[in-house]
Amino acid sequence: MKLQKMVWMGVWAFGAASAQAAGVTLTMSCNSSEQEIQYCKKMAAEWGAKTGNTLELLSIPQSSSDILGLFRQMLAGKSDKLDVLQIDVVWPGILKDQLLDLKPYTNGVEKNHFPAMVANNTVNGKLLAMPWLTDAGVMFYRKDLLAKYGEKPPSTWAELTATAKKVMDAERKAGNAAMQGFVFQAKAYEGLSCTGLEWVASFGGGSIIDRAGKTTINNPQAAKALDMAAGWIGTIAPQGVLNYAEEEARGVFQSGNAVFMRNWPYAWALGNGADSGVKGKIGVITMPKGDGPDSTGAAALGGWQMAVSKYSKHPKEAADLVLYLTSEAVQKERAITLASNPTIPKLYQDKDILAANPFYGDLFETLKVAIPRPATVTGVKYNEVSAAFWNATHEVLSGKSTGTASVKKLEGKIDAIRRGPSW
Repeated sequence: MKLQKMVWMGVWAFGAASAQAAGVTLTMSCNSSEQEIQYCKKMAAEWGAKTGNTLELLSIPQSSSDILGLFRQMLAGKSDKLDVLQIDVVWPGILKDQLLDLKPYTNGVEKNHFPAMVANNTVNGKLLAMPWLTDAGVMFYRKDLLAKYGEKPPSTWAELTATAKKVMDAERKAGNAAMQGFVFQAKAYEGLSCTGLEWVASFGGGSIIDRAGKTTINNPQAAKALDMAAGWIGTIAPQGVLNYAEEEARGVFQSGNAVFMRNWPYAWALGNGADSGVKGKIGVITMPKGDGPDSTGAAALGGWQMAVSKYSKHPKEAADLVLYLTSEAVQKERAITLASNPTIPKLYQDKDILAANPFYGDLFETLKVAIPRPATVTGVKYNEVSAAFWNATHEVLSGKSTGTASVKKLEGKIDAIRRGPSW
């Protein structure tokens, strides 16, 4: 109740002057960052002027878990006070019973978006959300340091490991004792589910649980991938990486003290900011491959979607708003003004967008191979499954377990979760 009271303190209304009488009033959640709030206000005013409707923006907490908690509370109560929701990429399965099927409203426009995102948002044949912005793990590296030591950007994890060690050792010998070879997200939290999934999938070890709901994590390639990552701790990665989330990794890399960094694309703009120690020295490549015949670069899919509550009194208008906000024109404007990653592949060839975001050419290759976390198939149980995976991965990284023992134990935990209430 405290959370709900806090949230409802901030509501802004925008629309045409006559909209109060002529049109309908919708309420949409908006990201809590000031930049996003200002953009949502702009979009609300434009859509209101276009349709004669009024859009109220609902302020929400900063934490994703708090946002999900609020949404679940409101939807469980069948509240009609929230029509359009911005939802995380792992939420469609969790909220599947309370979101509107958008297929009757789209006229097939979802085919213009990345197939992996559309598949992620489709549960039991229903399109529960439209892609709004996308994200995927990428590998950042120091262009200047690789050139200095005659190294090329790595295409495999083995190459990354060797290059990271060579450059790190040389830089330390030259006087920078703080230099690390590789920093990434290894803290026991959702971010480790992303990095761990990338390692496993890149070795041909599957996606933890397949789309049919079968637990697949207990296999030699998955175990090998986790053991590989454990070998980085204390060698090319600092022991402290076991407590790193995105910002901790970025802090080390941006200060000039890491050769490689796994992170999300947001780090590009910050890394090239005026106050960055590595401005103009950053390269971006797709995630490295494993070492098996089925190995491939794998990037965890992230991003946000637009969905409509099943309890909205105005589903048609709400769906129209979702289609407007996720349209090509709006996504292009967001990409240029906010460096927001589009969910429409053709926009990565748009000259205006590439002028504003030169690295989008490289990012497109990563997004093409992005893999979703097993959120759709696990539904409301995703948080439990993800926690089991990140804890199992963390045990291997911290030397408390081996890859083989960990994936076997994890299989049992996931199957136990499966035996609970249906996911």
